[in-house]
Amino acid sequence: MTPPPRSAEQRKQDTLQRLRHDVDAWVATAGDESPYLVPLSFLWDGETLLLSTATASPTARNLLKTGRTRVCVGLTRDVVVVEGTVEAVPGTEIDQATGDAFAAACGFDPRASKAPYHYFRVRPVLIQAWREANELEGRDVMRDGRWIVPG
Repeated sequence: MTPPPRSAEQRKQDTLQRLRHDVDAWVATAGDESPYLVPLSFLWDGETLLLSTATASPTARNLLKTGRTRVCVGLTRDVVVVEGTVEAVPGTEIDQATGDAFAAACGFDPRASKAPYHYFRVRPVLIQAWREANELEGRDVMRDGRWIVPG
């Protein structure tokens, strides 16, 4: 039996919980190449997701070209989908505190790599959250970069 749909307030709370505590996400990009989907670790700072990948990767090339991504966090039947704009920061220019926080949260420090890396700060424009078909209606918890539910 499918549980009843969550309230908008509960969906927002569950979304923030997932963003604060999950570490991995599926990151979708597109550019001149074919669409690309890759798992990456992330750090949520309360406003943005911070990702990092090798500068030469298709993901980095697409993010640098388009400045947009779609990120999925969670399970198929408990997913948070984030569409956002991207700010790129070369790995050599990331501030120490941010680099340290990313490494501690993700268990990986791109600054230690011999290959060049970029960090990508994803600013959400749209966030959706749903578990079952009965939650498709009302799945938007953020639109135009603003939480729909206050608080």
